[in-house]
Amino acid sequence: MIPLATTAIDSTLQQVFRSILPEASLIGTACVLFVLSTFNVKRHTAGAIALAACGLAALLHFCVDRPTGVVETVAPALGDHLALFIRITALITGVVLILFCWDETNSRRACDYHACLLCVIAGLSLVGAANDLIFLFLALELISIPTYVMLYLPKSQDSRAQEAAVKYFLLSILSSAFLLFGFSYLYGLTGTTNITAILQILPAVAAGDMANMALVAAVMIVAGLGFKVTAFPFHFYAPDVYQGAPLGVVSLLAFVPKVAGFVALLRLFGTFCTMSAVDYTFTKQYMMLLWILAAVTMTAGNVMALLQNNIRRMLAYSGVAHAGYMLIGLAVLPSQTPRGDSAVINGGDAVLFYLVAYGAMTIGAFGVIAYLSRPERSIDAVDDLAGLHETNPRMALVMALFMCSMIGLPLTAGFIGKFFLFLGALAVKDTPPMGHLYQVLALIGAVNAAIAAYYYLRVISVMYLRGSFQPPIPLRPSPILLAIFICAFITLFFGIYPAPIFNSSRIAFGTH
Repeated sequence: MIPLATTAIDSTLQQVFRSILPEASLIGTACVLFVLSTFNVKRHTAGAIALAACGLAALLHFCVDRPTGVVETVAPALGDHLALFIRITALITGVVLILFCWDETNSRRACDYHACLLCVIAGLSLVGAANDLIFLFLALELISIPTYVMLYLPKSQDSRAQEAAVKYFLLSILSSAFLLFGFSYLYGLTGTTNITAILQILPAVAAGDMANMALVAAVMIVAGLGFKVTAFPFHFYAPDVYQGAPLGVVSLLAFVPKVAGFVALLRLFGTFCTMSAVDYTFTKQYMMLLWILAAVTMTAGNVMALLQNNIRRMLAYSGVAHAGYMLIGLAVLPSQTPRGDSAVINGGDAVLFYLVAYGAMTIGAFGVIAYLSRPERSIDAVDDLAGLHETNPRMALVMALFMCSMIGLPLTAGFIGKFFLFLGALAVKDTPPMGHLYQVLALIGAVNAAIAAYYYLRVISVMYLRGSFQPPIPLRPSPILLAIFICAFITLFFGIYPAPIFNSSRIAFGTH
């Protein structure tokens, strides 16, 4: 007779493999595209196959039953609400990026490019489901490794693109080393790589004599994932890479690794920080680390963005500042009310909502720049957008919408996201481990949002208050237009009616 425990473990592993069928279909299609790259396949065919792969993955997502009766301390991946939320986000992002990059490569490289993009989207989805340190690391590498190829493919003869690819590759490898070092400490402290088991064991370990070792693990992991989210001081690759890389890859780098990094932090420490009200040394030190990181990141990002005239570098430092805002959500988690209290905005909910808002406005802004750029005249400086309301009023209006969302003006998704993040920090009572420091962090965030308004409004003023010496730019048919309008719709619709995304984020983080 088979022992009950063995049967439960077998059932868990079988359900895990079934639950990741959508990601398997994306990787399988990527393999097909790699094979097709040896033939003379047109870029339109490659793009259509990539879109079909996203459609198939979405179909499998809705057709495959959610795992039931899973032994979470055994399962390397989970099919919980957070995994489903990130999968849907990843698939929508995949569709937008495929449309964005449709014309960015020639037919000779299109299959390889879209294959790498499908691998990145599958990696992001797997990060959301990861319940094991090894599984999580492999999913993160499934995002990183194809990105090295994508940085090089569209502009292989461009020296700036080559420099961007090398810088990103070397620094990404360094971040992976930090991450693995932190994982090794977690394994040494708990004796397991299963994240659910680690979350059960770590509070007792961190409350004892091993608190300093747990803090070393946390610092190394935050350093490794800080590269993904472009937190200070791990951001220094971003301006050069954003300036030299193809815009399609830049939009990917601006969003996908950031989502992966924050979701990994929520998986590893977010749940743990809300599991216990015990005020032990590890929690105080770890949260102080995030507090300092959030304050310095948003301040450094905004100050450096003020000094930029190149619009790509400005958006790179803007991304650093937005990472700082989202770190507020992580910093406030341990002192918030217990899970399940729907009356209070939780930091994890706010982070997930803001990630969606940030992705729409950032990818959309890069999409406008890519659409307006020409081989004979690229959009590099902010002044290159002068008089855009005369030459292309529709693109000027859409770009203004994205800038307003980045500022955090009402009726945009960026406003709702900042409101939730700051309100979550202000709602924390004067309780350990941080006391009034949460309110101070919210104040720092509000001051930084006001500082950021200067360089965003500068873009709008250049488009609307200055004349143009360029002839009118007619709207040309291009798939990137659809990508831009999808981003504009998300930015505007969820700024007016945020309930669907916010409720989904609350369910994903388990607070509703």
